[in-house]
Amino acid sequence: MKADAGRRYRLYPTPGQAERLIEWGHTCRALWNVALAQRQFLSTQRGVTLRAAEQCRQLTEARAELDWLADLPAQAAQQVLAHLDRAHANSWNPEHPAGPPRFKKRSGDLSVSFPGQAVAVRRVSRKWAQVWLPKLGWVRFRLSRPLGGVVRNATVRRDGLGWHISFGVATGARPAAPNGLPGCGVDFGVACSAYVSDERSPRLLPHTLTAGERRRLLGLERRKARQVRWAKRHNGGRYSRRLRRTITQIAALRARQARRRLDFTHKLTTDLVKSHGWVGIEDLQVKRMTASAKGTALAPGRNVKAKAGLNRAILDNAPGERRRQLSYKAPWFGSELRPVPPVGTSQTCSACGVRDPKSRHGCGREFACIACGFQTHADRNAAKNIEVLAAGWAVDSTRSHPLVARPARSRMREPLVGAPT
Repeated sequence: MKADAGRRYRLYPTPGQAERLIEWGHTCRALWNVALAQRQFLSTQRGVTLRAAEQCRQLTEARAELDWLADLPAQAAQQVLAHLDRAHANSWNPEHPAGPPRFKKRSGDLSVSFPGQAVAVRRVSRKWAQVWLPKLGWVRFRLSRPLGGVVRNATVRRDGLGWHISFGVATGARPAAPNGLPGCGVDFGVACSAYVSDERSPRLLPHTLTAGERRRLLGLERRKARQVRWAKRHNGGRYSRRLRRTITQIAALRARQARRRLDFTHKLTTDLVKSHGWVGIEDLQVKRMTASAKGTALAPGRNVKAKAGLNRAILDNAPGERRRQLSYKAPWFGSELRPVPPVGTSQTCSACGVRDPKSRHGCGREFACIACGFQTHADRNAAKNIEVLAAGWAVDSTRSHPLVARPARSRMREPLVGAPT
C-alpha cells in the first residue's frame, strides 16, 4: 500500500547526530547534481536516457572508492536516484506542472530520505517518540500527533528553525461519500486574501511578521549586504562567521514567516472543504502572473519595482499551494474542487451578467455595474461569478490535478444570471 498522507514532526538530534546529518545532506546534494549532470550529458551528446537502475549499479562501484559517499547510508543514496527518476517523469508528463529537474544549491535546505523498511518508530511517552535511522541510531522527535498508519518513507530536513522529520504514511483511508452540502465560489486575491461567495466579509491573511520582526529583518538584510560587500572586496569572496550567523538569523525569520503563512492556508482550505459540497476557484496561471517586468537590456520594462512588490504580495497569499491543498483535502470530506476559467470574473456583474471593464473603477474594492447599477464588494462579485461557473459547467475528475471547467459551446454567449446577490 502506497503512502497517502504525510506527518511532520520536530526532530531533536544530538550534536553528534546533527553534524552527521549535515554531512549526509551535502552528500545527497552532491549526488543529485552529479547524477543529473550525467543524465544531461548522455541525453544531449549520445541520445541515451539513463535511469536509476543503471546509476544504482554505478553507485555501488563509487561507494567502494569514495569514503564520503560510502558514509551515506545506501538506502538514502538510492532514494536520491529514485527521486531524480520521479522528477524527470513529472517533467515529461504534460498534465504535471513541474519543470525539468535543476541542480541544487549549497544554500538550499538539507534533506536526507529513507525508505520505510530502513526506519523504525517507537513511542517513548505521551508526547515523545524515537525514530531509528541507519548508521545514526535512535533520534528523538516530538510526537505532536499520532502517525495513524504504516510508515512508507521518512525524510529528515533542516530549515531556519531546526530539524524536522516527515513520514509518508499509508492510512488506507478512502474518499468519503459526498457530503451533500451546498457549494461555493472563492476568489483569491491580494488585498482580500480569500472571499467566499456565501460570506459577507473577506478572510484576511494576518501579518506573517510583526512590526518588530519586520524592522529586525530589514536591519539584518542591510547588515548582510554590508558583510557580503566587505567579503568580496577584502576576503576573496569567502564568507566570515559573522556573515554566516547573519544569514542564519534571516533564515530563521523567513522560516517563521513561511510557517505562519502555511498555518493560515491549512485552516482556510480545511474549513472550505468541510463546510461545502464543492469549491469553485479560478484556474490561475501563477507563474505567468508573477513574471518579472524588468525586460531586457534592449527593451527594459516599466514600473519594475511596483510589479516586484505585486509579485511578492501574490506569492505571499500562495494561490498555488491553496489549490494543491484543496485538491487532496476535498476527497477526505466528501467535497470536490472545481477550477473555472478566470477570464471576466472580475468585470462581470453577478446580478445582470453584463461584462464591462468600466464597472471596476481602477484597483478599488467596489464594483458598480454600469448596466443595472448593482453595487457590492468587487471580490464578492467575482466569487459569485466563480460559483455560477463552477455550479453549471464544472467537470468531474479524480486526478490529482482536476480538469478546468469549461463552458459548453452552446452557452458561451449567455450572461451569468441566476447568481445569488
